[in-house]
Amino acid sequence: MSIPALFQPMTVRGVTIPNRIWVSPLCEYSAGLDGVPTDWHLVHLGSFAIGRAGLVMAEATGINPVARISPHDVGIWNDNQVAAWKRITNFIHSQGVIAGIQLAHAGRKGSSAPGWGADYDGTSDAAHGGWQTVAPSAVPFADFDPPVALDSAGIDAVVDDWAAAARRAVTAGFDVIEIHAAHGYLLHQFLSPIANKRDDEYGGSLENRAHLARRVVRAVRGAVGESVPVFVRVSATDWTPEGIDVADVARVVSWLAEDGADHVDTSTGGIAPGIHIPTGPGYQVEFADRIKHDSEIATNAVGQITTAEQANDIVASGKADAVMLGREMMRDPHFALRASTELGYELPYWPEQYLRARS
Repeated sequence: MSIPALFQPMTVRGVTIPNRIWVSPLCEYSAGLDGVPTDWHLVHLGSFAIGRAGLVMAEATGINPVARISPHDVGIWNDNQVAAWKRITNFIHSQGVIAGIQLAHAGRKGSSAPGWGADYDGTSDAAHGGWQTVAPSAVPFADFDPPVALDSAGIDAVVDDWAAAARRAVTAGFDVIEIHAAHGYLLHQFLSPIANKRDDEYGGSLENRAHLARRVVRAVRGAVGESVPVFVRVSATDWTPEGIDVADVARVVSWLAEDGADHVDTSTGGIAPGIHIPTGPGYQVEFADRIKHDSEIATNAVGQITTAEQANDIVASGKADAVMLGREMMRDPHFALRASTELGYELPYWPEQYLRARS
C-alpha cells in the first residue's frame, strides 16, 4: 500500500516524526498563577497523542514570569514546572508521538486578560496577577498598558532566559523546541517597525531588527546541542505596508537558518489590531511555500486546514513539508486517525484500544 504524503515520516536532525499531521501550539489559559501545567494539559495534549498526530506542540510557554501572555499561562522557568511537563511528555512518548514545546515571550502583549474565565479585558492588574510589560519600545499594543523599553541588560537577560528554558524543556522530555517569533509577541515586536522604534543596534534596518531573534536562536541551539530540532514560528507578513512582508521574513529566516534553526512554522499577523486579514481555507499556505523555496528551509503550513484531502495536497504538492492544525484538532483530536481512513491508508500505529474503530 502506498503511503500518502501526509503519513510519510519526516526526520529533523536526530528526531523522526512519524507523520506530517502536527498539532499547533494552543493557548489554554488553564494554569494557576504559578505557571505549572495541570491535569487539563495532560488530557488536552495527551488526546492528540492518542489520536496519532505526529508532533504534539505544547502551547506558548513563558520563559520567565513576565514572558507569559496572561497570568494563567504555563511556564518553564523552575523545577516544579519541569516535573509537571515531564508527566505530560512521558504520556505523549508512550503513544509513539513526538513532543514539542513553544518557548515564548509576549512582550507588550503580556499581562493580559486570559482568553476565557476573566471578568475584565485588557491588561491584568496586580490583583489579577499582572505585571509591568516590556518591549523593544514604549509603544503599547491597542489599549493595553504601555510597556517599558528593554535596555541592553534586559535584552541580555531575555536571551539567557530563552536558553535556560530550552535546557529545562529538554530535561522535561521535549524532543523539539520552537521559538515563538510571531503573532505580535516580543521577537516579532523587534522584527516589525510597527512596534520597534529603536535607534540602536536592535532598531532601524531589518538586519538590526533581526538581531535579537538571531541571538535567541544561537543561544537556544547552544543550550540544546546539535541533536535537538529547533523550530521558529514566524509571522510571514504584517498585512500592512507599514510592517514586514514575506520578502523581509524570508531574508530573516535565511539568517536564522545560519544560526541553527531547522524548520519554520509559518503563520501571519498579530502585530497590531484592526488590520484586515483576508482569510479562507488554506489562506497562509502560500507564505509557507514562499519561505520554503526562497530560504531553502523546511516549513509547515497553518490556517484553516480542515480536511484530510486538503492537508495531504499541501504536503504532496511540496508547498510545505507538514501541516499544523489548531481549531480542527480541538474539534477532532483524532484527526489523524480519521484522515488515514479517508485517504485509504491502513495506519500501522493505531492505538490498540481503538482498533475496532479502524474500519
